[in-house]
Amino acid sequence: MRLPRGLGYDAPVDAEARIASVETSQTRNGNTRWTVTDDSGTKYTTFRPAIGQAAEQAEGSRARISFHEEERNGFRNVYLDGIEVAASPPGDAARGDSDPEEAAWRTAVDAAPYLLGDEARDGEIAPEEAFRKLKPFKDLVSEDIRSGPDDEDRARGAGTDAAP
Repeated sequence: MRLPRGLGYDAPVDAEARIASVETSQTRNGNTRWTVTDDSGTKYTTFRPAIGQAAEQAEGSRARISFHEEERNGFRNVYLDGIEVAASPPGDAARGDSDPEEAAWRTAVDAAPYLLGDEARDGEIAPEEAFRKLKPFKDLVSEDIRSGPDDEDRARGAGTDAAP
């Protein structure tokens, strides 16, 4: 919920983003200012040492960010109210799902019985031959993961939890 514009203050907001950088600087009064930049380029500012140090520890990681915006004299300031490293989604770390190459190889191995045919099921295929047959499929899957959903996929709702 946001307060009406013109009062200079907006209600607190929470977001989750990767912390791209944390910079410190000294103000004219000698206070330390921490400027936190997330992966989308949004900058947050805090003068609170505990929050600034937590931001430094979260640098390079996904984090939950609590902030509020103030508008003064036509300038929009985004103040950091809290930050904590976000837990990885279930299965991410254990399965390595963040790496398209690894996910593509896992998919190729799962599809191997269908791609390699009867000789693989009978154990009569050399490892080099299996690699030669699986790698082109792995490359296609990896490229598809990197490119994300195309317009046709979005129209069907692919990649979402929407029912067909």
